[in-house]
Amino acid sequence: MSRHHTSTAGTAGPIRARRRTTVTAAAVLLAVCATPALAAPGPAPQRAADATAATGTTTAAHAGRGTLHSITPLPRLSRDEVSRTLADAGVDVSAVRHGVASYRLDYATRTPTGRPTTASALLVLPEGGGHRLTTVAEMHGTTVYREDAPSTGDNATDLGALLYGSGGRAVVAPDYLGLGTGPGTHPYMDTASSVTASIDALRAARTATARLGRALTGDVHVTGFSQGGQVAMAVGKELARGADRHFRLRSLTPVSGPYDIGGQELPAIFDGRVDQVSAVFYLSYFLTAQNKLHHLYGDPREVFRQPYADRVEELLNNDHTEEEVARGLAPTVQELLTDEWIERLKHPTGKLADVVARNDTTCDWRPRVPVRLHTAAGDRDVPIGNTTSCVAALAEHGARAEVIDHGQVPHFGAYRAAIADNARWLARHG
Repeated sequence: MSRHHTSTAGTAGPIRARRRTTVTAAAVLLAVCATPALAAPGPAPQRAADATAATGTTTAAHAGRGTLHSITPLPRLSRDEVSRTLADAGVDVSAVRHGVASYRLDYATRTPTGRPTTASALLVLPEGGGHRLTTVAEMHGTTVYREDAPSTGDNATDLGALLYGSGGRAVVAPDYLGLGTGPGTHPYMDTASSVTASIDALRAARTATARLGRALTGDVHVTGFSQGGQVAMAVGKELARGADRHFRLRSLTPVSGPYDIGGQELPAIFDGRVDQVSAVFYLSYFLTAQNKLHHLYGDPREVFRQPYADRVEELLNNDHTEEEVARGLAPTVQELLTDEWIERLKHPTGKLADVVARNDTTCDWRPRVPVRLHTAAGDRDVPIGNTTSCVAALAEHGARAEVIDHGQVPHFGAYRAAIADNARWLARHG
């Protein structure tokens, strides 16, 4: 979850200003984006699974998970350009050390049902520093328009990737399924498939970095914002379990993740802790996406009031901007949903309860690395109670988490403060 809000005179409530990147070097962008993609080598014979893991490259009728298909150059920014971009966005620049080069990776992964598909990701490398680089895996927040994904949004970077990369690390920011250049629609809040796509993005990045003349050490610091905070905890769990022998989890620093949908996020939507515009957006996206996976309803009119029932699924097909989606939806949850579905969401049962439960386990494990959970008391998209629940779940498994409360700032304000804090922390410990 994440909607980057700015208050606008004359509007009822916050309006999301989606500008994941504020890079302004337009001439550089136009020149670089005209560069042809660097194609991956042609098909090779099928190899054994251990060879696939070792090389990160395999192709057959269906390419193996994490197989790199192409590398597309994106903007290069000097150190001064990085600093100006971040400062203009209100981010502390004290950790900036280098300029950066950005690339879009297209790679093989799988759908929620296990079928072969493709996805894209952003790779950011520092222009300078060592040959061997540690990795920051940054998971993005709620994105409804496929062109707003990290590798395609605006000038194809985001603030966190820019900051972490300029600090001397490789950054991998997965677009997730159905966003960026990937086919289909995004299975929003299907944490399992976001984890699969993210780990496969790391595999593709390992291959891409080698082709670009650098190398990844295998040490991975995992972070993420909002929806990406939840994904970050789940990616960390899988890396800690040995999902890929080439990657070693070194820290977890998620920001404002909805770790407890059933116990915190849904109740907060109905008791006023979550802003109504945000609540309408999240619920519409969640229900339409999850229905494609789990058949929660047969007809949108069972769930949504008119005129929204006739338009909600088309609005949320990932081909509409957030502004378009927001204009097409109701101003309040009560005007959006039927009475029956309001009660179901207040008291989930059956398939709906199962969907919620499977997304509420990302903190149910014992990390053996530093865990720093960023949050904000003023957050009205993902209230601080989500972080409290995560801390408690980790403690039940014998893990201690440090909580950094950024105070009375909104959702995206927590993100800006957190990435600066993370960058300083990585400079000392990473």
